[in-house]
Amino acid sequence: MQLPKVIYKISKQLKKQNAKAIIVGGSVRDHFLGLAIKDYDIEVYGLKRIEALEEVLAQYGSVSLVGKSFGVLKFRYEGEEYDFSFPRTEQKVGAGHRGFDVAVDGMLSFKEASKRRDFTINAMGYEVEEARFLDPYNGRDDMRKRLLRHIDDDTFIEDPLRVYRAVQFSARFDYGLSKSTFELCKEMVAQKMLEELARERVYIEFRKLLLNSPKPSLGFELMRRLGILRYFPELEAIIGVPQSPVWHPEGDVWIHTMMCVDEMVQFLGNNEKLNLKYMFAILCHDLGKATHTTVEEDGRIRAIGHEEAGVAPTKSLLYRITNEHNFINAILPLVEHHLKPSQFYRSQAKSKAFRKLAMRVNIEELVVVAEADFLGRTTKASLEGVYNAGIWMLERAKELKVENKPLITLLQGRDLIALGLKPSSTFKIILEKVYELQLEGKISKKEEALEYINEKFLKGIYV
Repeated sequence: MQLPKVIYKISKQLKKQNAKAIIVGGSVRDHFLGLAIKDYDIEVYGLKRIEALEEVLAQYGSVSLVGKSFGVLKFRYEGEEYDFSFPRTEQKVGAGHRGFDVAVDGMLSFKEASKRRDFTINAMGYEVEEARFLDPYNGRDDMRKRLLRHIDDDTFIEDPLRVYRAVQFSARFDYGLSKSTFELCKEMVAQKMLEELARERVYIEFRKLLLNSPKPSLGFELMRRLGILRYFPELEAIIGVPQSPVWHPEGDVWIHTMMCVDEMVQFLGNNEKLNLKYMFAILCHDLGKATHTTVEEDGRIRAIGHEEAGVAPTKSLLYRITNEHNFINAILPLVEHHLKPSQFYRSQAKSKAFRKLAMRVNIEELVVVAEADFLGRTTKASLEGVYNAGIWMLERAKELKVENKPLITLLQGRDLIALGLKPSSTFKIILEKVYELQLEGKISKKEEALEYINEKFLKGIYV
């Protein structure tokens, strides 16, 4: 296992004090998965006092003592941060993730200290000086079996967030839950243990599921099987809701949504905030079908108005896990207008319609959501993989220069003042009229707008 050079230096210094450094947690797991390692967590065994560790680390870089009472020191070296900690045990003494009694003990064995971890794949270690892996709970064997298995019933249930961690790990690595872990998680949900979790912690697990999984649907399907969707009734409501076999031969709204979520992964880039917006938008795009799906006497299945109806349940769902108001408000238009690209394409919408739509939603982003919606089904056209409506719409929007922002207002109040007008309530009327003419394509230059005002207003014939 290749490590940063500074870790080797610190390890050799610790060895002189009869102590040893062991790489722990996700970095060891990711090494075996062949993934890039972003963070290194190091546990130090054999020291009696954390101050001794602090003295060693201070020789090589800066040390933050924020987590010292929990046996954790933040070490910074050449712009990188590492967590050095003492082994510890944890005992649940109260509700929430802060309700733990932490006992720091540098003399613990690696197996004892690892017992507090959630899954066997996260309980492996790498002893730096000996260059050997430690695997007290057979995590490597579980990795070969592509299995997620908890370590200990008693320690696992002490933090209900581990149920959500099981969900996102399962989806990220395409691992199944062991039978015992599945049953334990299901029982924790049934016992309402998840209700003590702060929404901020749940949101973090949602982010990991949506942004780090090749197939996020695996996680949501596991949530369904474990009963977690009782906490997200907006999602639970779309299970079993029928769809027209003409447009959705793949099945009900839940199946379609899961296919769409997986399709959206291919559109993600380097902008994490935008990626998350896309993922939540596609997850929520058909929530309105739960209340607006009808089956006609002739058997036709319709969901008229479900786009607008989806706004309220989207807000409800997102506010369950975050209070980021601006972020949520940016998602809502993508849900409300997700059918517009296909509708505009079929009707060959005029320029004015494009300009008006750009005032309500980012068309470039809307096309991405609509394309994931189009691909997340099994019609012949969708399986061919070419979303002609999106291609057409984006080309037209670019021609009109409204692909990612509304039409720029040609005039502002200061322009009216420059014409000799005094500020009044009439300004708003004039500017709105000019902008309306812009939307209609009748005015496209500032000079034309000024000429219009001169002819229709300053000469007294404005209506």
